[in-house]
Amino acid sequence: MSKADKVKVVNQGPAGFVFFVAWIGAIVYFVGQVDGFWNIILAFLKACVWPAYVLYHVLVLLHA
Repeated sequence: MSKADKVKVVNQGPAGFVFFVAWIGAIVYFVGQVDGFWNIILAFLKACVWPAYVLYHVLVLLHA
């Protein structure tokens, strides 16, 4: 393996864990409000995309 083939791993801190815990919390929140199998699937999808809505509303508030 030459020097150019080496991979550098950069640790960015605990942000990934924080986002994972927030995602689990969103799943618990959305699933706790629904009944039925398909509504649980929809709640899971909502939990996957909620950061996009949060970012959108933050940018609206900042007038960006």
